[in-house]
Amino acid sequence: MPGLSRVLSKLGFCSRSAGAALARAGRVTVDGVIRRDPEFPVQLERQVITVDGELVTVAPPTYLIFNKPRGLVTTASDEKGRPTVFSGLTNAPDAHLSPVGRLDQASEGLLLFTNDTAWANAITDPSRHLNKTYHVQINRLPDPALLATLETGVQTDDGPLSAKRATLLREGEKNAWLEIILDEGRNRHIRRLFEALQIEVLRLIRIAIGSVTLGDLEKGASRKLTPTEVKALSPKPPRPERSRPSKPRGPRPGNPAGRKSPPRRG
Repeated sequence: MPGLSRVLSKLGFCSRSAGAALARAGRVTVDGVIRRDPEFPVQLERQVITVDGELVTVAPPTYLIFNKPRGLVTTASDEKGRPTVFSGLTNAPDAHLSPVGRLDQASEGLLLFTNDTAWANAITDPSRHLNKTYHVQINRLPDPALLATLETGVQTDDGPLSAKRATLLREGEKNAWLEIILDEGRNRHIRRLFEALQIEVLRLIRIAIGSVTLGDLEKGASRKLTPTEVKALSPKPPRPERSRPSKPRGPRPGNPAGRKSPPRRG
């Protein structure tokens, strides 16, 4: 049976940590009784939850795409007072939304928001190997050997790092843009990969997750995902196993087909 803070998160009311804080502050009731334990077991289908006297109901699922500008922190509130990604969601619906994964402060581009925790967990699940595409500007001109090294990988203190695919987009006199595709999401993966090769990343922009792309979405703007985009990032249901047809029984050994065995004598 899920705990109180987890139920508040599942309902799309707030995050688990925020739900735990609300419970400890005595602002949450279950069936009219104040419950301060964030892990208090709740039967969602049978029990009534309120926060500050207001009934908590299931929020409609919301899915947004945001073109994150450089300099924003991917968090709801920052202890250092830095601007967060939520400052850009000016036209977001009245629902608790959480970012799906992260982009560090210096990175830009596609960031998803939702109150559907199951959908978010499916996107960040490393076992799905969902492609994430980035455009990366580096401070040197690449050669085929560098692109091959990015794909074969390098060893770091935190284990091996590699790109699924690394291709040249364009190059100038002193720097170049590469397209990097990852199918795993480790912390600062691309930056640490280039750091291991002593290459500086000048800009890092995520342009796609799976088949969902930024398109012409302006910097700092957001929009709702289309139903087709939501479905494209949703996990596919497992295929039902096909039942094998039973093999017809053949004639008994030593008994020609179609001939009945003689009755046994008593």
